[in-house]
Amino acid sequence: MEEFSTLSVPHVLVVDKPMFLGPDDLKQLCPPGKQLDLQLLAVPWVSRSGLMSYLDLQIRDLGQLYEEMEKRLSNVLEKWLDQADPNLPTILTAHASVEGAVYGGERSVLLGKDFVLPKSMVADPRLDYVALGHIHKAQNLNEGNHPPVIYSGSIERVDFREVKDDKFFVVADVEKGQTETDWRKLEDIRLFHDRYLKLSSQKDITAQVINALPAPEVMEDAVVRLVLEYPRAWAPLIDDGAIQDHASDAFEFHFVKRPQMDERIRLPQDQTVGDLTPAELLEKFWQASHVPEEDIKALQELAAEILEEEHEEAVEAEVEERVEEEFLALPAQ
Repeated sequence: MEEFSTLSVPHVLVVDKPMFLGPDDLKQLCPPGKQLDLQLLAVPWVSRSGLMSYLDLQIRDLGQLYEEMEKRLSNVLEKWLDQADPNLPTILTAHASVEGAVYGGERSVLLGKDFVLPKSMVADPRLDYVALGHIHKAQNLNEGNHPPVIYSGSIERVDFREVKDDKFFVVADVEKGQTETDWRKLEDIRLFHDRYLKLSSQKDITAQVINALPAPEVMEDAVVRLVLEYPRAWAPLIDDGAIQDHASDAFEFHFVKRPQMDERIRLPQDQTVGDLTPAELLEKFWQASHVPEEDIKALQELAAEILEEEHEEAVEAEVEERVEEEFLALPAQ
């Protein structure tokens, strides 16, 4: 973002550290002779290292560090609110995660490795509007109360957690003590298609996969993902080229393969592993691995030859060992 400051782009103000901006500081956003009668509390992306540097912190324990970061940032915001003009609307902008927010896919923000602002910090009634960035799902964290605490969200879907999310921008009429928000739904944004197929038959697998995808005209300019689960032994039956050709009109196509292998061999209740011969155990393994029946027969015949050879070698070794023991047991001549 440094180019905006370097080139002095008109009507653009880049804030790269926490800052309080009054009407005089915001003049560069306006046409000549105009003024914004508001004040802005700006908190850019709250990176751990950046905020530690800004707040001059030297703490290594993550829990203590976040506790101290929250305390210091809260003190900074409190100081700004104390010096703010009580007659002018006050807006807080922050690029951060806020406690209680929901990511796309209905995942809630939880306390953990990321620094999370408490909701009480951003829902201060002395504020008149809170504009949040970082989380892509559109939401008001203070619904029905003042101030609105708004994540307007991203204007495009950016990953498959957002497949079902509508996208918006927000027009806010901000006045001291009263703010009206107008959510404008975005139409004709890029489509995401997310499909899943679990193969249960090896008959014409490529056709099954293609039938699981949308029609080519539906996939045109869309982002498409197909997650395919199948027995590992069926992998050679999948024609990747034909599937990629079918999805060639998609803006982006993700073909996610998940070969499965059931490593647990289930036996009848009246049978144990010890009851089975090596050949029977091996046959159970082929069946659990979804190896085709015609291949199992050939594999079992090959295994029988190997086991027979191993058995003969073992018998010969045992005979040689017994002969050697009996020879050593003979009295010396």
